[in-house]
Amino acid sequence: MLAIERLSHSFRTGQEDTPVLHELSFRVEQGEMVALLGSSGSGKSTLLNLMAGLMKPTRGSISIAGQAIEKMSENRLAEFRRTHIGFIFQSYELIAHLTVRENVELPLVFQSVAASERKQRAMALLQQVGIGDKSDLFPSQLSGGQQQRVSIARSLITKPAIVFADEPTGNLDTKTEGEIIDLLIDLNENSGITFVIVTHEHEVARRTRRILQLRDGYLLEGNEQDGETG
Repeated sequence: MLAIERLSHSFRTGQEDTPVLHELSFRVEQGEMVALLGSSGSGKSTLLNLMAGLMKPTRGSISIAGQAIEKMSENRLAEFRRTHIGFIFQSYELIAHLTVRENVELPLVFQSVAASERKQRAMALLQQVGIGDKSDLFPSQLSGGQQQRVSIARSLITKPAIVFADEPTGNLDTKTEGEIIDLLIDLNENSGITFVIVTHEHEVARRTRRILQLRDGYLLEGNEQDGETG
C-alpha cells in the first residue's frame, strides 16, 4: 500500500542545505496499522508531509497503491490526495459553520457526488464511529473526543487507500485518547482500513501492530516491532 525507498529530504537555508531525513526505506502493507514514533525534531512531520504528497522529496521514491506520487504533477497529485488519501488531524480541522454531517460530506462535494449519496454515506460513517445522533449539531457543541470522531468519519468518506493520522490524540485526555485509539483499532481490524499514525506518545504507538521509530531523521536500526492491541 505504501512503499518508501531511499527517501531523503533537505531544506535550503540561504546557501546551505539542512538534511532532515536520511535514506529511509520501509513498507506498509494493505490493512496494516503502523505507528510512526518520534519526538519533536525527529523528522516525523516532514515525513508525513512527504507521504501525504504535500511536499516533494529531495531524493527517493514514495508509492501509494502502486503509484509513484513524487513523479506526479501538482494537479494530478491534488486529485490523487482527494481520492486515495485520508487525513486525521490533531486539531480536528472542522468547519465551524457546517454541521457534523456537512463536515463529513465535504470531501464528496469536491468530487461532485450527488447530495442524496453524500448524506447516506456520511450518516453511515457517523453511525460507525458512534455519533450518528450528533449529525445536525455544530462542532462547537461537541466534546474534543466527539470532534475527533467527526474528523475520523470525514477521513473515510472517500474510501481512501490509506489514512494518515497526525497526533490524533494530542488534544485529548487519557480516557478519551484510549477511546479514540480503540475506535481506530476497530476500524482497522473490522474494516481493513490502512492507518499510519504519527505520534510522539509511546502509549499510543504500543497500541498499533507495528512501530517505526524516527530519531534525528533516521529510522532506528531494528526499530520495527510488534505493537500491543486490545
